[in-house]
Amino acid sequence: MNKTEIAAMNARNSAALDEICRTDAVIRNVSKHRLPDGSIDVKGNLKIWNDALARLDPIPLWPDGAPGFRAELEREHPQPSIIFVPGRNASGKKRGTVIVAHGGGFDTRTGCEGMNAAKYFVDAGFNAAVLTYRIKPYGRRDSMADMQRAIRLLRAYKDELGITDKVAAMGFSAGGMLAANCATHFDPGKADSEDPVERMSCRPDAAVLCYAAFAFAGLPSGMFADPFSDTVRNPFVESKADLVYFAPEVNITPETPPFFIWQTNSDDPRHSFTLGQALTAVGIPFEMHLFPEGVHGLALADGHNDLAMELPHVGRWAALCAEWLEEQGL
Repeated sequence: MNKTEIAAMNARNSAALDEICRTDAVIRNVSKHRLPDGSIDVKGNLKIWNDALARLDPIPLWPDGAPGFRAELEREHPQPSIIFVPGRNASGKKRGTVIVAHGGGFDTRTGCEGMNAAKYFVDAGFNAAVLTYRIKPYGRRDSMADMQRAIRLLRAYKDELGITDKVAAMGFSAGGMLAANCATHFDPGKADSEDPVERMSCRPDAAVLCYAAFAFAGLPSGMFADPFSDTVRNPFVESKADLVYFAPEVNITPETPPFFIWQTNSDDPRHSFTLGQALTAVGIPFEMHLFPEGVHGLALADGHNDLAMELPHVGRWAALCAEWLEEQGL
């Protein structure tokens, strides 16, 4: 895309994001999440996200389609993409970009954790990229490949987009698990690749985990795993090898980027403690906020979420995070 096309895309995405959030277009009250038989209304929830996506101009992560993409699923599971929205930054200085990954248990998409969260950080002056990553029936490695590709893409086209190469991976619930995975598994890129995107590093400069520090290996419980058994009952992995691979607390290295971690205590704060302990052991900086009130899925905790809950004290996480991202150079 040339500069004129990018300027037009930015203007359309900025206006559309404002309208989507103003009208609560991606919010579906939790009372409507399930079908009469009690199962999750996956199709209904996906439709809300896809309808919003149709109002925006996405950038496909792979111009010719994602590896392993299944065309027969495209109606409900579109090609992985980012919606880039420039930050409202009065200084005119180039800024970094926050990739925002929604939650939904890798089954569906929680809109307020994508669109609404992105708007907050755009208004705070950061560029945002709302990630549509592959979910079931695709696997977690597909989801992870999508976020890694998004990080590379932003760096490859930083000049065209008018941004720096600083990228933060932010995610809520499952999306936060994804951000943690990308912060603990990354590579410098392939310098000899014919694809300029693949030449870029996929290491994020910062990771923001929003009720997502699930320490399934470092804090095993009878509900999810027995560390002395090859049988895994964790709903997010299929094998013990995968459980260890996707557990950020056992994959920390000296190259791991800084973390911002927040949750409500309804998710069991020992998960965050366990990740914090692992980060401390390797000397990785982190900031952590644990709130005694509230429940999983609050997003900005401003009432514009599927729970219709407004908790101003919990909602302070976003301003604290914006300050922290500034300190990380974004």
